[in-house]
Amino acid sequence: MIYSMTGYGKSVLQLPTKKITIELKSLNSKNLDLNARMPSVYREKELAIRKRLANKLVRGKIDFSIYVETTADDTSTQINTPIVKQYMAQLKQIVTADELELLKMAVRFPDALNTVREEIDENEWKAIEAEIDNATDDLINHRLDEGKVLEKDFNNRVESIDNILEKVIAIDPERVEAVRERLLKGVEELREKYDENRFEQELIYYIEKFDITEEKVRLKNHLNYFTESINSKESNGKKLGFISQEMGREINTIGSKSNYAPMQQLVVQMKDELEKIKEQLLNVL
Repeated sequence: MIYSMTGYGKSVLQLPTKKITIELKSLNSKNLDLNARMPSVYREKELAIRKRLANKLVRGKIDFSIYVETTADDTSTQINTPIVKQYMAQLKQIVTADELELLKMAVRFPDALNTVREEIDENEWKAIEAEIDNATDDLINHRLDEGKVLEKDFNNRVESIDNILEKVIAIDPERVEAVRERLLKGVEELREKYDENRFEQELIYYIEKFDITEEKVRLKNHLNYFTESINSKESNGKKLGFISQEMGREINTIGSKSNYAPMQQLVVQMKDELEKIKEQLLNVL
């Protein structure tokens, strides 16, 4: 089972005087990169929120937002009446205008409005925490759905590499014979007498140097290990990344040793499939 790092979660809390919306967006990142936006009244809870999200989301570029919409006559901002009246009295001495115009000018001046600092209601905060958990679970479910799509793609591409590897194994005897014939032809073109026994010994040494048996076995093992890791209970994109690097090493070595055009073409196909796997692994948790 794997999880994508891409996801979206949302939850809405309706209170008697306000509607609170929790939103979470997640993109791929090597580490946990959390950006929190919220009204100032909840800022003192930011550290607790970060710990709560880190425990569940583990990794990714996370945008966390709390939006508050007032739905009743409940405001922390009030008109500072004495100050406004003083401003209006002073303005009368400077300009000729009616009361409405003076009021419009006065409320724009400093201290015309008083903002009373809200205190967090603990019962309200407990309800918000529950909604944060709901939004987080929603995002995790989204990650799981995305992960299932990635898992299907990985399995298809691993199967494709495995099928191409079988073709490599099938044409390996042809490659050895082709190398043998090429060397023999090269020696004969020299039109010099040569020791056949010595030639056979050198040929065996040369072919052993370009033998890919170990690489084929190791690549097969890496493919199986990759599939096992996908099907494990925990999603581990970094582990899958390490396995894909090992797969790449074996494929590259087969390519450098092949010395045979049909096999090199198959190696290019395996590299193409592996490159697509690596690109998608950047999105795995």
